[in-house]
Amino acid sequence: MVQVDEAVSGFVEVLLSNLVLTCVLLLACYAAVRCYIRDSYRIGGFSQKHVFITGCDSGFGNLLARQLDQKGFRVIAGCLTEKGAADLAAATSPRLKTLLLNVTDSASIRSVVEFVRREVGERGLWGLVNNAGRSVPIGPTEWMQLEDFAKVLDVNLIGVIDVTLQFLPLLKKAKGRVVNVASILGRLSLTGGGYCLSKWGVEAFSDSLRRDMQHFGIKVSIIEPGFFKTGVTSVDLINADLKRLWARLPQDVKDSYGATYLDDYIRMQGFSMNILCSPDISKVTWCMEHALTAQHPRTRYGAGWDAKFFWIPLSYLPSFVSDFVVNVLLPSPKDKASS
Repeated sequence: MVQVDEAVSGFVEVLLSNLVLTCVLLLACYAAVRCYIRDSYRIGGFSQKHVFITGCDSGFGNLLARQLDQKGFRVIAGCLTEKGAADLAAATSPRLKTLLLNVTDSASIRSVVEFVRREVGERGLWGLVNNAGRSVPIGPTEWMQLEDFAKVLDVNLIGVIDVTLQFLPLLKKAKGRVVNVASILGRLSLTGGGYCLSKWGVEAFSDSLRRDMQHFGIKVSIIEPGFFKTGVTSVDLINADLKRLWARLPQDVKDSYGATYLDDYIRMQGFSMNILCSPDISKVTWCMEHALTAQHPRTRYGAGWDAKFFWIPLSYLPSFVSDFVVNVLLPSPKDKASS
């Protein structure tokens, strides 16, 4: 009995001597449990809800369309190509509808909006997923021309804004959801070209939209994927474009980088992408689905272990740390200035 009393007394003494730490641990446990329970609450009536998704030819958009179709949603999928639309229609139920959409063409967007308006009627549009995107041209900033930036920004940022603005009246009717696909490269600019710029822009646009539309019952979520194997991260596509950019450079610029720089860049980038890119894109579509089906969707979703535990934490560290990471992943030019 004496030993029990001493043990209890010792436990109480430890708790009291570390009261602050104990309180912090208890609060952390409470917050984690509360978040888990809150995340688990779902809406109902999927069969009465329409969701429009851009970029459904392949990758995240294609998988999400099939995923939501299986759950009973009325999915309307925007595809860039007829083949992409036909392949998706063949793999899904008759309930899913496909449309051709070019997000850089306002007339194309208007045509799609009119079709969706007829489909949804007075119920309005429950979900808009801005997923369409492109990565190339991407590479060293000095290799770019203005039109190279415009090609990517027109799809990844201006296209997102145009599609969203045209769909807002239908979203307000349903007090629906907007899900915008950004990237961890919207937090860390790891390379030149329009891709990182566009994703930083998507982050800013989504934050502004969320604050403005919360008054009308619309909820806006941002998806921040890490590196995944999709068409956007295709090494063959990126390498072919890098060779195009290199070929048009003036000779003096090529000389400043060195004769082997392009080959070194392609080799090191390919090595990094093979290590970093995950084939499991369902990690991303789960986040998208949660943003559409949860009673309390999150503002931001870090998708992938690399995003959660490396890239996003890295974005909060001093810039010299992320600079060091980039210098490790990519080669240095021949005429690198000494610091």
